[in-house]
Amino acid sequence: MRGKPFRPPLLNRKSTQFNDVQEKDAHPAKRRRISQEEDEVEKVVQPSIIATQLTNNFRKPLLSVINTTSTQPSSSKQDAGVEAFYTVLWRKFTNRKNKIWDGDGVLLVSGGYAKLHDSSGKEMGKASCTAPLLPGSMLSVGGRDIEVDSVISRQEFLAGKSSKSRNAADARPEAPMAKFKPPTTASTNATKRVKLETQQQEKINSATSQSKATMSGFRTPLLSSTILPRKEKATDPVPRHDPHDEGALVMCRPTQAPNGKRLVDVVVDPLLSKRLREHQRQGISFLYECVMGMRDYAGEGAILADEMGLGKTLQTIALLWTLLKQNPIFEDAPVIKKALIVCPVTLINNWRKEFKKWLGNERIGVFVADDKKTRLTDFTMGKSYRVMIIGYEKLRSVQEDLKKGAGIDIVIADEGHRLKTAQNKSALAIKSLNTERRIILSGTPIQNDLSEFYTMVDFVNPGLLGRYNTFKREFEGPIVKSRQPEASASDVKKGEDRSTELASLTGQFILRRTAEILAKYLPPKTEYVLFCRPTSAQASVYRSIVSSPAFGSVLGSSEASLQLINILKKVCNGPSLLKSKVSDDASPSPLMSEMLSSIPQSALSYPGASAKLQVLDNLLHHIRTNRPEEKIVIVSNYTSTLNMLGALLSSLSYPFLRLDGTTPTSQRQSLVDRFNRTPSSATFAFLLSAKTGGTGLNLIGASRLVLFDADWNPATDAQAMARIHRDGQKRPVSIYRLILKGAMDEKIFQRQRMKMGLADAVVDGKKSAQGFSREELRDLFRLEEGGGCRTHDLLGCFCGGKGGGSVEMERGGVKGDDENTDNDSETQTDASDEDLLTLPTLITASQLDANAQGRKIMEDVKRASASTVKEQKMQTLMQYNHVDTSLLASEAVEGMEAGIKDEVLLNMLKDSETRIEFVFAKTSS
Repeated sequence: MRGKPFRPPLLNRKSTQFNDVQEKDAHPAKRRRISQEEDEVEKVVQPSIIATQLTNNFRKPLLSVINTTSTQPSSSKQDAGVEAFYTVLWRKFTNRKNKIWDGDGVLLVSGGYAKLHDSSGKEMGKASCTAPLLPGSMLSVGGRDIEVDSVISRQEFLAGKSSKSRNAADARPEAPMAKFKPPTTASTNATKRVKLETQQQEKINSATSQSKATMSGFRTPLLSSTILPRKEKATDPVPRHDPHDEGALVMCRPTQAPNGKRLVDVVVDPLLSKRLREHQRQGISFLYECVMGMRDYAGEGAILADEMGLGKTLQTIALLWTLLKQNPIFEDAPVIKKALIVCPVTLINNWRKEFKKWLGNERIGVFVADDKKTRLTDFTMGKSYRVMIIGYEKLRSVQEDLKKGAGIDIVIADEGHRLKTAQNKSALAIKSLNTERRIILSGTPIQNDLSEFYTMVDFVNPGLLGRYNTFKREFEGPIVKSRQPEASASDVKKGEDRSTELASLTGQFILRRTAEILAKYLPPKTEYVLFCRPTSAQASVYRSIVSSPAFGSVLGSSEASLQLINILKKVCNGPSLLKSKVSDDASPSPLMSEMLSSIPQSALSYPGASAKLQVLDNLLHHIRTNRPEEKIVIVSNYTSTLNMLGALLSSLSYPFLRLDGTTPTSQRQSLVDRFNRTPSSATFAFLLSAKTGGTGLNLIGASRLVLFDADWNPATDAQAMARIHRDGQKRPVSIYRLILKGAMDEKIFQRQRMKMGLADAVVDGKKSAQGFSREELRDLFRLEEGGGCRTHDLLGCFCGGKGGGSVEMERGGVKGDDENTDNDSETQTDASDEDLLTLPTLITASQLDANAQGRKIMEDVKRASASTVKEQKMQTLMQYNHVDTSLLASEAVEGMEAGIKDEVLLNMLKDSETRIEFVFAKTSS
């Protein structure tokens, strides 16, 4: 035993029956042959019995099974022309312990391949199959496990009986045994076999000819609940909204459709169109044509330059809602999928409220980037949010993430004048999104110069104006040169031509409407420019600063000049602000220290030394006394000035609210809502920082506004003054601009008028006035003392402060007398002699000095044309009525009160102690 090798025990023993079968197959036993028929019967019966026995022992059959549907002899492999049909159970491949079947099916075996069909007739997979199958056989087809249930005939398969239940299949006897009937004799067997083949073939042909599957094309059966309505033949496309409804706003159609496509009307949702004003309907159509590339310029951008209060937000919402839902190409996807709105952070909540107001929360998902509860991927990757609102600063940090997902299809840049330079980080962030459709919303497209205007145009339509150097040479240079008083006639002509060309080119994608069209929707608005005479202490402080030894060194440094400008602006608001500035700074600048050392400290410690503060105090008293139901908004550019104004209101026991840069963003809108809803007894005044909350806020609870100081940028003042003249205002609006006469305030106001004239020429298409010369701007720091109004003198207006202005300019005259304004010749005759040419005296030729006479004539021509140049300056101010308050007390002057329709202001002006010396008044009604 030790020498024998180890043999593992044989665990699996071979079946004895299996061995017997092999032996019989290999060496059949000899026996007496009775007849040929018996031998044939034995050949048929013996394989069936053996196959049944093998199935019971879970063994793979060694002998082929005879298919009852075929009369050809069976073999070890499926013949190419033989078909077999089986009912089967199938399930997806799984590793679960307890497996279940997913459904019933039919297996068609033909040509060495097995094709699996589900109960509806849909093919589910195909696999090679060369071995015969029996009930209980397992195989894999198309990634699914298959178990053969039973065998069916071709007639049953074609007749649609292949989807019988498993119970019915189990109740049916096995196909091979049920179909078998042993023949009795060889002759009858052969005859019956031929007859059986003929009958089966006839039945198959009959069933095939009568089958619906052969009479029509194959159609996958569906459940009754999932059957779609049958589409009718091609008819005219049906738009989303009825274009024939009353008040329907239908967009312009493209000129042609792509090949194989048809056009359909794009109609603005009646939910919005029924609430739009006429100018808003025109604005939506304009923007739609621009972003769809239907206008005659290369680009898909636009600038909506409507003034404040005309509904730029509503027009934008209507445009986005239309593009998100419709397409002019029938059956195509909507024009855009994702929209991005970039705005100042103070306007984010305002945009969110506007979307909710016009569309509600259930129609559109609006993603707000500053909301900490949301993730950016919810917008870029998800489908719940279609519009995203984000601030300019926040955009820079997420610009790369916005490129993921479906991308951005359109960008709206609110207050787009902030994109002043080509290197602006926010502008570069938007350009990196590679979005061709860009829209700028700005009430002031030109704020400082034409270079900023070029930047905005190049942002919405890149390359349209070429390179900046080319633009500067072809447009900016000639236009600016023509606006100088010393410009020649050829320069003026060239500048006007280039200005007209630029306005025509950009007018294709810039839409500008003024607030004048709101006259029929809103109460009248009157703007008063009040020129206040400085107090003696204020004038003394102003002169001390200008005459200080450090003043000479200031003019040589741009940084020091800016510091001096800020100092003088504070003096205009109130000399006491200089003292608070020094106390706030831990280490004041040497320039500030040196200048303040020469100023009497008594003038800095008295807040009442401010002339504008005295005028405001008088105005608040008259409003509170004569109009107790009205409220007022007071706007300033400086926090220290707001502190001084707050102290005044507190001393007078007037309740007020305040919004400045220190106010949290989340509380700003609640302050606005509180002011608009509460009566004047609870909140009489609202202190507002112009640069923090001056844009995007609707303070319609007040009917009066005071702009305490002016800003170099006229857009800042214009936006701040428009806060109360908005939709929802019920009272006539009065706006007061306080200007310290002859000081830095008035110089800033004059500079604003020059910028407004430039905007009128390029954007509005108006004939603008020429601006100040560089020589006239050199007196910026000088205090103009004495009577009269320097701004009125620069206008060249001859109304004499009797309420004239726009009337004389429209009629072509320069006088205040009505009887001579209709005749040009009479007007020139009544002009002063010094405004006319002084012709040379007749002398002998020997006494003539040609050079002296030539110089004399040229001097007279320049002096005669000086009045014409002055008339053209600041043409926008000629739309105002000019009132010299010193003439109001004179009984000889009649009709001057008609230019001032505000009873509160009129009572103030009649006071002999008033510090208001001159008034510009303009009413928009």
